Amino acid sequence: MAVAELTTSPAAATYTKTSSRLHSSQLSLSSTRLSVHFRRSFRPTPRSQNFKITCSVNQVPAPVAAQTEEAKKKPECYGVFCQTYDLKAEEETKTWKKLVNIAVSGAAGMISNHLLFKLASGEVFGPDQPIALKLLGSERSFQALEGVAMELEDSLYPLLREVSIGIDPYEVYEDAEWALLIGAKPRGPGMERAGLLDINGQIFAEQGKALNAVASRNVKVIVVGNPCNTNALICLKNAPNIPTKNFHALTRLDENRAKCQLALKAGVFYDKVSNMTIWGNHSTTQVPDFLNARINGLPVKEVIKDHKWLEEEFTEKIQKRGGVLIQKWGRSSAASTAVSIVDAMKSLITPTPEGDWFSSGVYTNGNPYGIAQDIVFSMPCRSKGDGDYELVKDIKFDDYLRKRIAKTEAELLAEKRCVAHLTGEGVAFCDLPEDTMLPGEM
Repeated sequence: MAVAELTTSPAAATYTKTSSRLHSSQLSLSSTRLSVHFRRSFRPTPRSQNFKITCSVNQVPAPVAAQTEEAKKKPECYGVFCQTYDLKAEEETKTWKKLVNIAVSGAAGMISNHLLFKLASGEVFGPDQPIALKLLGSERSFQALEGVAMELEDSLYPLLREVSIGIDPYEVYEDAEWALLIGAKPRGPGMERAGLLDINGQIFAEQGKALNAVASRNVKVIVVGNPCNTNALICLKNAPNIPTKNFHALTRLDENRAKCQLALKAGVFYDKVSNMTIWGNHSTTQVPDFLNARINGLPVKEVIKDHKWLEEEFTEKIQKRGGVLIQKWGRSSAASTAVSIVDAMKSLITPTPEGDWFSSGVYTNGNPYGIAQDIVFSMPCRSKGDGDYELVKDIKFDDYLRKRIAKTEAELLAEKRCVAHLTGEGVAFCDLPEDTMLPGEM
């Protein structure tokens, strides 16, 4: 899976609720209550001209009477998100739902460049759901983040009522109801997997602390940045006030890839493939489950008679699809990753079709499969469409499937030991069974 750029810098490695807000800008359009408001910011005057905000339209000066000490603390604003509109006459807005706050880290990266416009268009929540986008970048990417806001502004999405940008998660994540954590450091040349776990683990420990401090108590968190399973575990361990069931590691792209390959082999369109599970880690040990999957309602093994292909070529193709894409495309997946994030969100807010399920990396405590407790492991889930999920109980296992699941389980347990210092469980000890390259790490 693709990764976006690092969302924290050494200068911003430690956050506190009362710390100075560095180089953040907020954009605000009228809320669903049909009144415009300026949101408070704690950003001091930028230290250099590199972070000076430029306007896509002329700035609107505040009335002289409004220039109080309180007003001076508020950020400069620019563009359409700072204009005042009288929406009381618009009948359409009267039927809209309450505003949903969506926070996105790595918001200046390639994945977000596809994802944000899908969110703003109503593709996820529907045509009557206004949203606010809260975009987190890094000090290095701040100007690019301004560019993202400008593109959103120029796209004229009626459902996009607010946009705010910044580099401080304690500011950006405030009241977030969804947190899409895309930003992570990619694996560089010569970097050991243990080193990647530690570097990104520190980032996601801070993300968890920020969410715990300022986000909605029922925020839904989808971790995309790799290694996403263990990053999700670190994040939830650092957010004790948020239910562990609210954390997901993104394995939906792997599920989508598996459905595509089964459909190609069977000579059907991919919507005929259902009940596809990805088990375990988002790495080359992941297990695409063809035993329980179905094509046209029939077990895959009854439709595809070439069982050797299923066990060898199909499985390896899904495990290594991300790496092959990089070789062909010259970069890791972005558009398809954004699509899979949308799919993952929609799976939680839309009732799962009867008899079907979807894959997500979730916390294993209480699972019915005998998988080790206290890790984040991709498993089959169903949802009633309320943002929650339940694990599927009617699953078949054979020796092949159990053996493969045991391997990816061992890898995740080893990763957990490697980040014990970030989860509050003591001294880290790295004994990774092998250096399995994550798709998108190369």
